[in-house]
Amino acid sequence: MKIGIIKEGKVPPDKRVPFTPKQLLKLKENYGAELEFLVQSSEIRCFQDEEYRQVGIEVVDDIGSCDVLMGIKEVPIDQLIPNKTYFFFSHTFKKQPYNRKLLKAILEKNIELIDYEVVKNDQGERLVAFGRWAGIVGAYNGFWAYGKKSGLYALKRAMACHDRLELNEELQKIQLPPIKIVVTGKGRVGKGVREVLDAIKIKEVSPHDLVHHYFDEPVFALLSSSDYNRRKTDGGYDKNEFYTYPEKYESHFLKFAEVSDILIGAAFWDYRAPRLFELEDIRSDDFNISVIADITCDIDGSIPTTLKASTPLDPVYDIDRQTLQAMPAFGKQNSISVMAIDNLPSELPRDASEDFGDQLTQYVIPELLKETSTVLDRATVTKEGDLTVEFIYLRDFVNDAPQDF
Repeated sequence: MKIGIIKEGKVPPDKRVPFTPKQLLKLKENYGAELEFLVQSSEIRCFQDEEYRQVGIEVVDDIGSCDVLMGIKEVPIDQLIPNKTYFFFSHTFKKQPYNRKLLKAILEKNIELIDYEVVKNDQGERLVAFGRWAGIVGAYNGFWAYGKKSGLYALKRAMACHDRLELNEELQKIQLPPIKIVVTGKGRVGKGVREVLDAIKIKEVSPHDLVHHYFDEPVFALLSSSDYNRRKTDGGYDKNEFYTYPEKYESHFLKFAEVSDILIGAAFWDYRAPRLFELEDIRSDDFNISVIADITCDIDGSIPTTLKASTPLDPVYDIDRQTLQAMPAFGKQNSISVMAIDNLPSELPRDASEDFGDQLTQYVIPELLKETSTVLDRATVTKEGDLTVEFIYLRDFVNDAPQDF
């Protein structure tokens, strides 16, 4: 089987790769003649063409001879090669309107699309993801923003750090007053956030103590959905019911907003579920949060101050507490500064790529070499010019796409 590592074509470009040079070398050594790799030449990757050549991987311009093509972000329609198997994050299975034409083109070109985001085990758990790195970079950026806003310290931007080691060195510059930090989410992203909090040696306290106790040092609390959602009828909480019928619940997050200085949002959000708070709530003098790192970056989602995505080049914008409009970052001391970058792992591309490549090596490559794989079948969105059974619900969505590609 010949696998091609494609050049990222999306704008703005993403520097991440599915496999590092050392990982491809190890795969060649482990699988021998079963696997052959080609790397499409690219000037923007975090690993240079020469780094692949140095370990004996052929770098080419044309990858049309490959059976399987692997990338990271969505492939531009004009760069899709018909009749190939592609792996990338397509951002289509949630009916994202901005990728409707892409999905239609994939069907028209008879492409077999396997989406990393739905590569799951039998228990429905994701096997390959960048979530940990979104958490690490997102939390770092939140503290960068707090330092910038408060003037207490100055950090390098995450994307200016060569790797995680340098990022950790930067974290040691942080000097915090006795502030309170509230974190939502305990999954991959939340665990990445926790790595940063641990590196700064910030003390963890319970959600109850965060609200009710004073501390003479900076502290954080990691919230579960049960800590800030309650049943509308009686104030109770049942985990299974909440995840099945979130519309039966309401938020009581404001008690945390009244005592916290920084919010780091790392929790998956269902559009049927209540928001953490409403935008109008920030007008209140009781709303104490001044910096929000919204790692989830759901526009008009769980954190309503996320009015738009920010970018690595322009990472923060402010929300005016009275007009509720976005304004340039750090324009007013009493405004709320929002970091909502939607491709955070790309700021530490070498580390994030290495971690992702390890996951692909462990979970995807062995499945790819099987005669049949239920893991990959479940993650296959399109095949033989049609949607697969798992994704047939996208038919009406894709049929609405204009044919102008």
